[in-house]
Amino acid sequence: MKGVKTKSRSKVKAVPSGKKSDAHIPYSKPALRSEAFARALIDAKSCLNNSETLEELFNEAAKKAAAVPREPFKECWPYLQTMLRLVRAHHRGEYDQVPDNALLWVVAALNYLIDPFDLIPDKTPFLGFVDDATVVEFVADRTRQTLDDFMTWETSGVR
Repeated sequence: MKGVKTKSRSKVKAVPSGKKSDAHIPYSKPALRSEAFARALIDAKSCLNNSETLEELFNEAAKKAAAVPREPFKECWPYLQTMLRLVRAHHRGEYDQVPDNALLWVVAALNYLIDPFDLIPDKTPFLGFVDDATVVEFVADRTRQTLDDFMTWETSGVR
């Protein structure tokens, strides 16, 4: 019977649910487990409750995005730009269809982007933005439907 139990246990372990195991992979990246990302999330919560702070974050993040190299961001570059436009439109009251949870993640990503002392300091050539890109990519994946909905809204001309 021990053999049977061992086999059934090993079968359960050998056939994990793809979605569950994939969901934990992004958190394995150091930038997402860093103190800087935790701080970015905490700051995001307070940003959402303060219009002036949100506007200041947008301005700083837009300035930083204009200055960073695009290479580390690869395919998530357009989503970073969309995150900026989403925050601006939300702040101005033009777009209110963003779920609070998604807005929190987007604001956290922008907070991380502007933090010069995140996991890899931004002064470190090229590598200084790899962790920023990792966070932006993670948040873009997590909020993709919200970002896509916003882009659809932008292009529809209905305002």
